Amino acid sequence: MENLIIFGGSFDPIHNGHLRIAHAASLLLNADIVFVPARGPRWKDPTSKPEERLEMLKLALKSDDSPAFSIDLFEMNSNAEVNYTIDTVRYFKKKFPGRHLYLLIGADEVNAFPKWKEPEAICELATPLYVSRPDVILDDAVLARFKMRRLPYDKSGPVSSSAVRSLQCVDVPIPVRDYIEKHDLYYMAKLKAMEKPNRLIHSLSVANLAYFIAQRNRCEDYQNAYIAGLLHDVGKDVPLDKAHAIMKETFPEYADSPDWCLHQFIGAYMANRDFGIQNRNILDAIEFHATGKPHMSPIGKIIYSADKIEPTRGYDSQELINDCLKNYYVGFLAVLAANRDYLQEQGYSLNNPLTSACMDLYLGDHK
Repeated sequence: MENLIIFGGSFDPIHNGHLRIAHAASLLLNADIVFVPARGPRWKDPTSKPEERLEMLKLALKSDDSPAFSIDLFEMNSNAEVNYTIDTVRYFKKKFPGRHLYLLIGADEVNAFPKWKEPEAICELATPLYVSRPDVILDDAVLARFKMRRLPYDKSGPVSSSAVRSLQCVDVPIPVRDYIEKHDLYYMAKLKAMEKPNRLIHSLSVANLAYFIAQRNRCEDYQNAYIAGLLHDVGKDVPLDKAHAIMKETFPEYADSPDWCLHQFIGAYMANRDFGIQNRNILDAIEFHATGKPHMSPIGKIIYSADKIEPTRGYDSQELINDCLKNYYVGFLAVLAANRDYLQEQGYSLNNPLTSACMDLYLGDHK
């Protein structure tokens, strides 16, 4: 292809929005895309190490497998304390003298472009290319002065690297998400400090199983199933005296619930307080994952099921997992019935109001 699009950034981390924009730009401009990860970006202070960001970028592009995508390590290999775009553009102009260069920048970077180092020189060598965002009002004077070109694409999705880091969104390639988990990056570092090792293993297993159940069942908010699964037990290790105090203050209607289920309410409280989760479906799924309740949301049913049947539980749950993958609702009924039978065999009471109402509605009775 004669056109080359330079897509630079910290990629902290790379996410599916980046990839969607890159695909759209490649198709619309008949261009190759070269990703240029920055070692020392001027306007940002990356959370993860350069080598971690690079490895996630490599994993994302390998998973995507587009022949139009490549990585150039010019900025990564630079000894400069700060990576300036003008140096990068000059490098590519020298490397590819016969190709038309585009510089893909974020909408949030457009208005600050006049403050970049040698912005006029950048535009002499490459055409600035941007994608509009509904939450960013662009300065028309800047667009005109630097002859910026708008990429007519608006389906990158409500995702950002900062949202991924804070667990507001997990719209990243699965290999990238796996890397975040294994290397305790971003939200995983916080969660690791809050949960015991074995519980964290369980939480990760629930999150991944819930994600695949929701995705296989084509639930629109399947990514939220991962977030709810990851945080469902975050309140498990809170001392009982503190848990009771939170219940009286925040969940007075459930303050008399049995001690064994208090962690579900505390988990929802901590998901909101410590991770900033405000999505009601996520919070409700956490809040009732142990007891269940009447009229549970799809994600609520999926989290209830995934918590009971995830593979590290130590028993053969594959049949129930398969039921949920085929149809989350039918699977939920099977899991609910199996859990009822197990609890009765172990001598546990099912007479708390939430569990009784849940089993009355979905199973017809709770024996």
